Amino acid sequence: MSALNRREFIAASAATLAISSAGKLVAESPKADVSGQNKTWYSSMLRCGQVNFNEQDPLTMDAEAWMDYWASLKVNAVMLNGGGIMAFYPTKVPYHHRSEFLGSRDLFGDMAAAARKRDIRVVARMDCNFAYEEAFQAHPEWFQYNADGSPRKHAECPWLYATCMFSSYFTEQMPAIYREMNQNHAPDGFYTNGWPSTGPLEICHCLNCQKIYKEKTGGVPPEGTDAGSAVYRKYYDVYMDRIAEIWSLWEKTAKDGNPNSVYVGNLGGGIDTVKNVNRLSKVAAWFNADNQGRRGNTPIWECAQQGRVARSVMDGRTVTNVVGAYSNSSVNWRHSAKAPAEATMWMAQAAASGMVPWYHWLGGQPQDNRWRENGRVFFDWLAANQTHFRNRRSLANLAVLYPQSTIAFYGSNGTRTRKLNGATIDQTDYLQGLYAALLEGRFLFDFVHQENLDAAALKPYRALLLPNAAYLRDSECEAIRDYVKSGGSVLATFETSRYNEWGVQREDFGLSDVFGVSVAGEVIGPFGNSYMHIDQPHPILNGFTGTTTLPCPEFRVPITHLKSGTRNLSVIPHYPAFPPEMVYPHIRQTEEPAAAFREQGSSRIVYFAGDIARSFWISGNPDLSQLLINSVHWILNRQAATATVEGSGMVEMFAWETEPGFALHLLNYTNPNMTRPFVTHFYPTGPLQTQFQVSDGRKIASVRALRALRDLPFKQLGSTVSFEVPSVLDYEVIALT
Repeated sequence: MSALNRREFIAASAATLAISSAGKLVAESPKADVSGQNKTWYSSMLRCGQVNFNEQDPLTMDAEAWMDYWASLKVNAVMLNGGGIMAFYPTKVPYHHRSEFLGSRDLFGDMAAAARKRDIRVVARMDCNFAYEEAFQAHPEWFQYNADGSPRKHAECPWLYATCMFSSYFTEQMPAIYREMNQNHAPDGFYTNGWPSTGPLEICHCLNCQKIYKEKTGGVPPEGTDAGSAVYRKYYDVYMDRIAEIWSLWEKTAKDGNPNSVYVGNLGGGIDTVKNVNRLSKVAAWFNADNQGRRGNTPIWECAQQGRVARSVMDGRTVTNVVGAYSNSSVNWRHSAKAPAEATMWMAQAAASGMVPWYHWLGGQPQDNRWRENGRVFFDWLAANQTHFRNRRSLANLAVLYPQSTIAFYGSNGTRTRKLNGATIDQTDYLQGLYAALLEGRFLFDFVHQENLDAAALKPYRALLLPNAAYLRDSECEAIRDYVKSGGSVLATFETSRYNEWGVQREDFGLSDVFGVSVAGEVIGPFGNSYMHIDQPHPILNGFTGTTTLPCPEFRVPITHLKSGTRNLSVIPHYPAFPPEMVYPHIRQTEEPAAAFREQGSSRIVYFAGDIARSFWISGNPDLSQLLINSVHWILNRQAATATVEGSGMVEMFAWETEPGFALHLLNYTNPNMTRPFVTHFYPTGPLQTQFQVSDGRKIASVRALRALRDLPFKQLGSTVSFEVPSVLDYEVIALT
C-alpha cells in the first residue's frame, strides 16, 4: 500500500463512505402486487437462460444461433455478459477492461438484438468483484488488502485484483458502467455475479476498512473472528447495511435508464446462509439463488430447500434459481455436461418449490452439447403447462422455523462449523436432519424466517418446528409463546432459545415456560452409546415394541421438569462401547428427562433435550427419525393435511393453490445417489394412494398427471379428492381443476 499515503487513500474514498446506522436498512422492500395491477415484467417470468461469455467469444460467437436455442426453450429472459470485470461492448468508461478479442464488435449488443427479435428480455450479467491491474495502478483505493498490506488477488488469475465493497469502485465505477450500458443498450435489468452472496463476510484490511472497523466496532480487522463475538456482530450489521446501500444505489441507477429495469443480486446458499436473507429481501425485488448444483455429500433436495428459504422472505415476489448444465461436482468440469437426470431433478425442484429455473452454460463454443436437449425437453414441458405453475399460495399446514441467527452465528468465523466440547459440528445438520425426517414422513411444510415470526405469518399453520433455534430474540420467543396461547403447537430440539440474538447465554431457556422444563447444566457430549429409557407409554412412542430403550442423541442439554407431567423418556448415561466385556450400563435408569411431551389447552408441545435431528442426520438411525415423525403427527393433533400420499419411496411434496385450481408436486428422490452426486438413473416409485383436501364447496372436474400426460380417475367426497398416481419416475405434477 506504499503507492498511496494514508491521507490520500482516506480522502479518495471518504465521499462514498456513507454507512447507515447499524441494524437499519436504507430501503423498503417492494411488496408483491396482489391486485394484478402494474406488474413488473419479471413477476410473470417462468423460464430463464444464460450463456456466460469468455474472452475469446467475440471472435466466433453466433448471436442468431444462440438465440434460436434459447427461443427453443421458450425462455422469458436471458442473462448475457455485459461488463464489470470485462466489457463485451465498446466501453468508454476508464479502466473498464475490454475483452482482448472484442475489436470493433459489440457482442453484448449483437446478442441483445437477437434476443429482442425473439421477444426475449435481456438482463446484463455484471461482475463487480475483480478488476485488472491497470485499474489497481490508477485507483489502489478501490481494492481489498490483506493484513500484511498486500493487495488481495484472484487465486487462479493473479492479474485480477479483488475490489472492496466499501470503496468508490462500488459507488462510482460500477454505476458509471451501468449508466453507459443503459444509454447504449437499455437492458431490462442488471445482475451481479458473486455479489453479495450469502456466504461468510469478507474482512478487508485496506485503510478505508480499518477506519470503518475501528469507528463502528471499536476493534481492528482480525484475520479470524469469533462469529459469536460482539465485535463480529457489530461488523455484521455494518456489512449488511453497506450491502443494502449499494443494492439500493444500483437499483436506482438501473431504473434511471429504464423505469422497468431491475437490479438483481447474487444470492443462494440453500440452508447455509451467513448473510441475513431476510434483510436482503428488504431491498431485493427479485431473489436470484445462484445454487447451481451439488457436490460432496449434499443431499439431492438442496435445491428444494433453497426454494423454501427464498420464499420464506420474499412475500410472493420473484425467485429464480440458476441450474448449472455443466458438471459441478467436488471436481469441476465446467465444459462437460452434467448427468441429464441430475440436471432434470434440479430443474424440477426449482419449479416445484415455487422458483423459476434458470438454465446456464459457460462459453459460446461448446464442444459438449449433450446439455442442450435436456434443457429443451424440460423447458418445453414447463411452457406447455405453465398455467399450473402460477402459484397463489402454499397449502402446507406445518411451519419449520428457518433459524437464520443460529446458522450465521452458532459457528465460528462465519462458517458452518463450530467446536462443541472438542467436536466439530456442522450447524446446518440440525435443520438437515429434521428436513430428512419430514420427507420420510411425507409432510407438507413451509419455512418461516425467524425474523418474520408474528401472528399473521404463523396463522396458516397448525404447528411450528424449531430445529435447534439456539439464538432467538426475546421478541421471537414472545411470538412463539403467543402462537402457543392461540392454539398452535410446537416441537423444539436441543438448545432452542438458550441464547439471545447476540449469543449471550440465558440463565434458562427463553421458552422454558413453553417447553415445561428448565436447564440443569451445560451441554453434555459428544457421547455415543447412551440411551433413552421408555418410562411411560405415549403416542409418540407407539411402534417401539420389543424394546425399553432407544438411542440417545450425541449431545444433550441436561434438564429438570419445571411443570408437573409424566416423564416418558429418561436418560441412561453413556457407558463404554469397547471392549465387549465393558459394554453394559453402569447406571440403568435416572430421573433426568430426555424429552417433554405436554398439552397446554389445545396446543401440544414436544421438546427433545438432545440434538435428535442432527444425530439422525449423521447416523441414519431410524429410531430417531421415527421419534420425530411420530412427534409431528402428535402435535398436528389429527388435523388433516392438504395432501396425504401413501406408498413406497422417498418423495418430497409441495401443494399449491394455482390460478386454474390446485397442484400437487411429487419429487422422487428414491435413488442410491440421493445423498451424493450425481443421479444418473431414475428408479420409479408407485403406485401412490393420494388424498387431497380442497376448499369446501370446490368441485373438482379433472385430475391430470402433467408429466405422464394422462387423466387420473378420482373420487370426491365432500372436500376430499382421492386418486392413485400409478408411478413417478423423476417428478410428477398432479393438476386438480
